[in-house]
Amino acid sequence: MNRNASRRTPTGRRTPCRTGVLLLLALLLVIGACVAFVGRRQMQNLEYPRKYETYVTYYADKYDLDPLLLCAFIRTESNFDPEAESSVGARGLMQITEDTFDWIKSRIAPTEALTFDDLYDPEVNIRFGSYFVAYCLLQYGDLSTAAAAYHSGLGTVGELLANPDYSADGQTLDEFPYPQMRRYVQKITDSYETYKEIYASPQ
Repeated sequence: MNRNASRRTPTGRRTPCRTGVLLLLALLLVIGACVAFVGRRQMQNLEYPRKYETYVTYYADKYDLDPLLLCAFIRTESNFDPEAESSVGARGLMQITEDTFDWIKSRIAPTEALTFDDLYDPEVNIRFGSYFVAYCLLQYGDLSTAAAAYHSGLGTVGELLANPDYSADGQTLDEFPYPQMRRYVQKITDSYETYKEIYASPQ
């Protein structure tokens, strides 16, 4: 007997058994795709975490910032390590130098008994770093220019803005002549876009 004949009805249609197998295979493919998507999302969440959310959310709201932008800065600066310290002595989550700490303290906490060592405290660091990010954005109105100022200092960016080779309007940098500055700005903008893709879109 022809074995294929037993799998079809007299009209030539597939039997329920064959149809069931095809449906099961389709279901397995859908499940596999879902598992792959969830796995990818979990990997993204690990690579682009949202740690210290209480402080990030509070100070982002206080200084009118997107919390995801603060996450991008923290990830770029320290990868969320509160004990991080750079070769030039910048400390904590948002890598603030002593000069910058003193300047920010004079503006937002002049009477508080805070010292440079307090930058290892995540809340203090995020509080001060958030203020500085907001200040840079208010000064320049452009994320890339603000990121350059956060990284290299207001004075350095001011000099570049005064040079028509780097800024057409004297307010926004069109070119980033220093490789380290250029890489930093790219990291901030790329990281911010990735955070928005992961967390600002439907899960």
